[in-house]
Amino acid sequence: MLSLRTQTIPTSRWRALASIFVIGVLLLVSSQPAWAENGLTFLTVNDGQSEQEYSVKLQILLLMTALSFLPAFLLMATSFTRIIVVLAILRQALGLQQSPPNRVLIGIALCLSILIMRPVWSDVYENAFLPYDQGEITLMQAFSTAEKPVRHFMLAQTQRNSLEQMLRIANEPVDSNVEEISFAIVLPAFVISELKTAFQIGFMLFIPFLIIDLVVASVLMAMGMMMLSPLIVSLPFKLVVFVLVDGWAMTVGTLSASFSTG
Repeated sequence: MLSLRTQTIPTSRWRALASIFVIGVLLLVSSQPAWAENGLTFLTVNDGQSEQEYSVKLQILLLMTALSFLPAFLLMATSFTRIIVVLAILRQALGLQQSPPNRVLIGIALCLSILIMRPVWSDVYENAFLPYDQGEITLMQAFSTAEKPVRHFMLAQTQRNSLEQMLRIANEPVDSNVEEISFAIVLPAFVISELKTAFQIGFMLFIPFLIIDLVVASVLMAMGMMMLSPLIVSLPFKLVVFVLVDGWAMTVGTLSASFSTG
């Protein structure tokens, strides 16, 4: 029998190749100063008589690339994560598999996120976007100004133990000043804290529906209806209880009140 032997490239060699690639790109860019002034040639049109080149500047190219990460930023750096996780747990607690559908839950979570994050967006718009649009500050200054309210919101929701865990992973001092911690460390700590808080709220929402399931299962067992699924009988009771207590309004109110503004 023939045996296939696969060779794995060591991590050090991958790092060396990546370093060579980055250095080569930097040398290529630095050797072409016209790129910074005229931009990269994007399209060349030749009509037989004249030739015209259409170029794009590197700043615009990098900005367009950064915009591709906007959906991930919306998921990770806002209240969206906590809301969508709680709504998904609530649907599971009710015993509903596809109702409300995923698109409806995502729409509700997105609307609530926009409403909860409105003070942050207003601060970013007034202090970062408008001055940049009017030419009063540069693009990097606008990014630095916009980071402050977003960072303040994220730190207000981040638990200290999650932040310390990320600092240990990044080999940073645990007793570092909060204002000096990198945004790359604050972001994963914020996401971990949001997941923990979402699971805590979901657990509290799960308890009453679990009690209904236990009661229905006990009654069916006492009546000898062991072949009848308790979920079929308990589902209408859970829906009635949820509607009578105005469960959607209570869930939305609890989620909104769970976000600290400190």
